[in-house]
Parts: sequence; structure tokens; C-alpha cells
Amino acid sequence: MAHHTIKSEYAALTERLNRFPQGAPPSELLRRILSILFDEREALLVSLLPIKPFTVRKAADIWKIPLPEAQKTLAALAGRALLLDMEDDEGKQTYLLPPPMAGFFEFSLMRIRGDIDQKLLSELFYQYLNVEEDFIRNLFTEGETQLGRVFVHEPSLTADNALHVLDYERASEVIRSASHRAVGICYCRHKMEHLGRDCAAPKEICMTFGNTARSLIRHGFARGMEIAEGLDLLGQAHESNLVQFGENVRSQVSFICNCCGCCCEALIAARRFGFLHPVHTTNFLPEIREADCTGCGKCVRICPVEAMGLVSANDPRRPNRQKAKLDEEICLGCGLCVRSCTTNAVTLKPRSERVITPLNSTHRAVVMAIERGKLQHLIFDNRALFSHRAMAAILGVILKLPPVKQAMAGRQMKSRYLEALITRFRV
Repeated sequence: MAHHTIKSEYAALTERLNRFPQGAPPSELLRRILSILFDEREALLVSLLPIKPFTVRKAADIWKIPLPEAQKTLAALAGRALLLDMEDDEGKQTYLLPPPMAGFFEFSLMRIRGDIDQKLLSELFYQYLNVEEDFIRNLFTEGETQLGRVFVHEPSLTADNALHVLDYERASEVIRSASHRAVGICYCRHKMEHLGRDCAAPKEICMTFGNTARSLIRHGFARGMEIAEGLDLLGQAHESNLVQFGENVRSQVSFICNCCGCCCEALIAARRFGFLHPVHTTNFLPEIREADCTGCGKCVRICPVEAMGLVSANDPRRPNRQKAKLDEEICLGCGLCVRSCTTNAVTLKPRSERVITPLNSTHRAVVMAIERGKLQHLIFDNRALFSHRAMAAILGVILKLPPVKQAMAGRQMKSRYLEALITRFRV
């Protein structure tokens, strides 16, 4: 009976996590992960929390417990980076349950800690994300709008190309403009270290910004950094052939990871599901000057998603000569191949069509929810009211009707209409 009770509490938490647009498919592995991070009572309480930021009073009302007890519980969860404690625009403290990724999965390995078994947790993460694959498929391949996008390595840009890069497309500008900056251990390489499979790339190099950084700094999951250190880390990432992968928004980017192709989930997904475009690219593509290409293969070896290959150069005088060839469909436009080329045969050129980037996290969440048929969870975000649950169920059925879903997910509605509404009401 106890086993059944425990399982039901984590099942409720799993259902809560699946109200996020990206979701977390239920499995025994996920239950084991959640049981390491949350005790049974916490799992039950968190399963009742809204998706949107909430106050202590709101949590106390939902949980039907005294305000001081709610405050103590929320503080304990925030102290383990399972919740983020923030301040809204009016200075009022609010809390937010982050999604599993990018969220509390990563936070659990952003520092070395002894209160949880990080080795066991790493093994479970690997099995859940890389063997079962349902979570990664849901996270990176559902819908057109994805969680993250790639930033172009700025040293790879020519002076002419640099004129066409907007501020939000520059990792350096994200660092300069952030209200708070933090750096922590790379979740992916830390996880692989526990499996004995990590690479030699730097680990303390992944960055968070804004209120997320502020909360992680407060509770010791990341350390604060100045602008100069952040820019230096971008240089280290470039020298270490790491891809800069960040939140897919134009305003108030909350994270930039510096990813290797061997350990990092986003790049592994890009190789496995490249044809489904699991990661938004930069607005650039490599251009190869065949006359200068020696076929050395350095760009092929450095590409984290295997977008570069070698083919015959069709040179009758040198029948064994090869040249680089790009698969534009899966190229991220990161610019690492430019750095690797010793003959300057590879440069970057603008893509023919610019990549659409959501305005902010609210815009992205709404669009992702529309595309994944989960808009009802954002509109009726209070599981305590039966009427809201009923309306959410009705809207969920309506959204599954193909004509309506297609109309709501249209590009014009997603980009122009929603952005205008969000800008007008400042959400």
C-alpha cells in the first residue's frame, strides 16, 4: 500500500510537469529521478502548483496550510534549486517551478553536492534521456518552435557579416545587458563524468542570467560573475570548439550553455533528429571556396552535428583529391568550421531566410503550447478549481482538431499577433 501511495504522488508530479509545453514522459526512470530530488510530501505539494509565478500566499491557499509553513516549504525547495525564488517588476517575491529542462535537471548537477547521490542521478538521467529517448524526442522534436537556439561564434564573422548580426544574436550582448550573471558546472559533462565518459572540455563554463542567475547565486548553485569574465568564457568556448547554445528568445535570455558534441543533450539530439530541426540555427551558413579547399577534413572533424563531409573534388589531375561539402539542412551555423580551416576556405554567409526567434519566454511558451496542443494548461492555470479543469479539458479537445490547431499555429499568428499582444501588455 505504501509503495502504491508513493508512486501515486510522483505520478501526480509527473502530470504537473507535463503541463509544460515540452513535457516529461512518465516512466519508472523518471519516478526514480523525482524520488531522489523530491520527498513524497514535496512531490504532492509541487504537483498542485501553478505554471505561472506564484506568491507564498497563493501556495498557502492551494495547499491549505498556514502561511509560515508554506514559506518554510518554499524556501526549502528553492534552497535545493527545485524552485526559483524571484522578484517581480514591483519588487514582490514570487516563486516558479522551472521545467525539467532547461531547469531543475540541470540545476541538480550545476555544483558538486553531498545531499543527493549525483552518480546515481547521472546514471538515471543518461538512461532516461539517451536510452529511452521519449523525453528528448518530446523536448527537441515536437512542434516547430524549440527551447534553444545556437549563437554564432562572433570571431568567425567577417566585418561585413558582423553588420548583419542583431544584438540578441550576440552572446556577448546577452552577457553585457543581463541584470545578473552566473556561471556553474556544465550539467552534461558533469553527468558524463560520473559515467566515466566526459571529454576534456571546460566544465565550469555554462552561464545563467537575470532572475534565474540571481536565485542560483543566492542558494550557491552558481557563482556570480562580472561582464569581463563572461566574455572571457566565450573566448574559452571558442578555443575549446564548444557550441554556444542558449534560450530561444530575443529578450531576457536566461541561459547560454557551451556545448560539446559528445556529452551535450542538445547536440546529440541535433545529430539524431537533425531532419526534424530540434535546435534553432543561427542566421548564417558556411560557404566553401572549392579552389582553396585542400580536403584536409578539419572542418569535418570539428563539426558537432556532422553537417560537413568530404567528397571527391573531381580533379582529373589528382583523382584522390577531396573537398568539403556542407549539408545545409542540418548545419547549425555556429562557425566552428571557420575557425578550423587553415586555408581560409570556409567563411560564413547569411541564410536566405532569417530564423524567427520568439520575443521572450512568455511568447515562446505560448507558441510551444499552441503547437503541442497544451494551450489549455496556460489559460486555465489553477488545478484547484474544478471549473478550470473542465474548461482546460474542453479546450484540449478543441485544440486537437486539425483545422483549429493549424490555424492557431500559423506563422503570422505565432510571430506578429502574439508578439504584439505580449508587448502591449508587458507579459
